Amino acid sequence: MTYQTFALRFNENLKIIQHAGITIKHNYLEGLIQQKVSTGAKKMNKLGTSIIISLTLFLLFTSIGTAFSKDLVIYSARKEHLIKPVFDFYTKDTGIKIKYITDKAPVLLQRLKAEGTNTPADILITVDAGNLWHAAKEGVLASVQSETLTANIPGHLRDPENKWFGLSLRARTIVYSTKRVKPGELSTYEALAEPDWKGRLVLRTSKKVYNQSLVAMLIEEHGEAKTSEIIKGWVKNLAAPPFSHDTKTMEAIIAGQGDVGIVNTYYFGRLAKKDPNIPIALFWPNQTSGGVHVNVSGAGVVAASKNRDAAVSFLEWLSSEQAQKIFADVNMEYPVNPDVTVNPYVASWGTFKQNEINLKNAGEKQTQAIKLMDRAGYK
Repeated sequence: MTYQTFALRFNENLKIIQHAGITIKHNYLEGLIQQKVSTGAKKMNKLGTSIIISLTLFLLFTSIGTAFSKDLVIYSARKEHLIKPVFDFYTKDTGIKIKYITDKAPVLLQRLKAEGTNTPADILITVDAGNLWHAAKEGVLASVQSETLTANIPGHLRDPENKWFGLSLRARTIVYSTKRVKPGELSTYEALAEPDWKGRLVLRTSKKVYNQSLVAMLIEEHGEAKTSEIIKGWVKNLAAPPFSHDTKTMEAIIAGQGDVGIVNTYYFGRLAKKDPNIPIALFWPNQTSGGVHVNVSGAGVVAASKNRDAAVSFLEWLSSEQAQKIFADVNMEYPVNPDVTVNPYVASWGTFKQNEINLKNAGEKQTQAIKLMDRAGYK
């Protein structure tokens, strides 16, 4: 048997294995074959068939071992103290180990793009639908067909192409001083642009993705021209330059620097947990119109994942009642699965109608929103 014949048969078997969905790196084995062939064509003639069978079986079993590896690798923009309890519970429940790294969303996205098909990551977890949409647009997330995810997660909280899925929900709502504002004075996000609130409004910086997503969703709902007027009205009514953080926004209201602002619900929860008597409260706007603006932290399967089935199973588990309670409760958020009971402390803030415009718009219109806020003078 010549080397050419040997290599042909070997590669034929290799293609059969690869056709089954198993990726094999065999350069070093091919080098080994060449070395064996150089020792003598006669030996190859006698041993050729057995070597083909042996090497093919070796590749098959080692590749199967890799393809069905239990370990999952997760890149997370959600902070470690918020995700580790979930990972630990899953490992205890299933025996599947989870390796993870945490960083800011843009850093993780660039890392995935740089690593390409060589990435070890199976799942990307990040905060804000704008970040999830951007990751999908950059091609690092794979479309997933899962009846479980479709059943457990409402349509407006997941990608229409199934490349990302919301896993916990937060509302970006109005917060007000209980000393200087009556709930009856409040109504909508849009109304905060009216002259009644001049010198009374405090906001977080427009540089934060949470506000970019809010404005992007307003553009989807009202169009650019009307949204521009709303944002200009907000800017006119500011009591102070925008703050760097939602917590600072609420602290400014408590200190009397402003009367009303817009924050994510879990920031209010953290502050109120420390001091239940703080003189601020949440208000649910737009209840007779579009509903409260909501956003998500969520995840998608990495397009280059070597462990796709296990990654999908993990996402499905995260949408289950068991996992939703852990994933949402640890950050005082709402479960995305409507069949899961909200944490009693979070539920104590009251119920609300949420805006059901698909959150993909938070990403699609993000650049438009940033430019609009800049033109309106919202820093």
